[in-house]
Amino acid sequence: MVGIINDSDSEDELPPGWEERASMDGNVYYVNHYTKITQWTHPQTGRKKIVAGKLPSGWERHISNDGQVLFIDHVNHTTTYTDPRLAFATEYRESSQPVRQRFDGSSTALAVLYGRDLRNKVALVTGANTGIGYETARSLALHGCTVVFACRSIEKAQAAIDKIKKQKESVNCDILEIDFSSLHSVQNAANKFKLKYRTLNILILNAGVFAVPYKLTNDGYEMTFQVNHLAQFYLTLLLEHPLRSCNKSRVVIVSSESHRFSLIQSVEDLHPLRLSPPEYRYWSMGAYNDSKLCNILFARELSRRWPSVAVFSCHPGNLISSDLSRHSWMYRLLFAIVRPFTKSLQQAASTTVFCATAFELEGTTGMYFNNCYRCDISVIGLDSQLASRLWDVSQEMIVSVMKRDKLWYDLALK
Repeated sequence: MVGIINDSDSEDELPPGWEERASMDGNVYYVNHYTKITQWTHPQTGRKKIVAGKLPSGWERHISNDGQVLFIDHVNHTTTYTDPRLAFATEYRESSQPVRQRFDGSSTALAVLYGRDLRNKVALVTGANTGIGYETARSLALHGCTVVFACRSIEKAQAAIDKIKKQKESVNCDILEIDFSSLHSVQNAANKFKLKYRTLNILILNAGVFAVPYKLTNDGYEMTFQVNHLAQFYLTLLLEHPLRSCNKSRVVIVSSESHRFSLIQSVEDLHPLRLSPPEYRYWSMGAYNDSKLCNILFARELSRRWPSVAVFSCHPGNLISSDLSRHSWMYRLLFAIVRPFTKSLQQAASTTVFCATAFELEGTTGMYFNNCYRCDISVIGLDSQLASRLWDVSQEMIVSVMKRDKLWYDLALK
């Protein structure tokens, strides 16, 4: 029997195909050029390292046009991808916080992506033509990601893409027409996406409505519930194959701290007439709070059912000045008053982008983030029975619409 002999007696030496690099904040990570994966731990020792201090004299950090981080040695006139400080990297002990914080509430989405190259990734962002969704899509596109703008208006989506192309003409953006007030539109959009794209690396469920007057969708459900939860739940299920067909795909569901004020308290509350109430029982803020809890419950249940996909929910910020408040003059006034004291849209998009791309989240799932930091969700949001029940009820409501519409179609043919 032939034994396997190590090529080197140094346990810190990297195996063939691996390369050591450093992030902008000094955290060392490892790239495998064969499998195209990255990780924070050394492939041999399982340890983590950091680099600290300034670059050596004569060295300069530079960002290329395609987003790559380069290091220039002006003394020897050489350029490399390798941080010269890596030779002096030191190990560090894990802290009690499972996910370290590199960014905070003042960070922008572009800062989160600084130095990243996303050219081999495809992202679908719902509601990408305006507000936080636009800044999310723009930030990803400027760093090489192919971004699909999933929007109701093709004209508005094209106008948003044209704005980005004025900054960087080479961005790769696409448009997917989708109306979340129609489950058939969601189904048609998902089918069109799957005809064009075989894989989906990042799905960002950002679209939503807030403080809308009582209105039923084309499917007969209350608008806030369907747009904020049911239709995006359906879209995710329809995109299961492209999501699970690629390595390390992620789903990011934009929720809100408002989920803590939901009046849903038990499994008995999760039935169609409670989730989609009649007009006399409707309160716009209550409907929004309930839909945001649905986002949290959906994220947790999806992470359990699809373990190969990383799923995160997040809060973008309080009273962000965007088109979300366009349906109510009172909320428009409130948002205008607090605007100087709240996040910009770029800052509001940072947590979404962090959840979608951060290296340190690899191997984790089912977590909730605020200000790029892992936070606890409400007690009711942790209820696994509630999450499972919401999944079942949501499926039943979708099937009910599809069966009803098929019956009407069959009758029309007679």
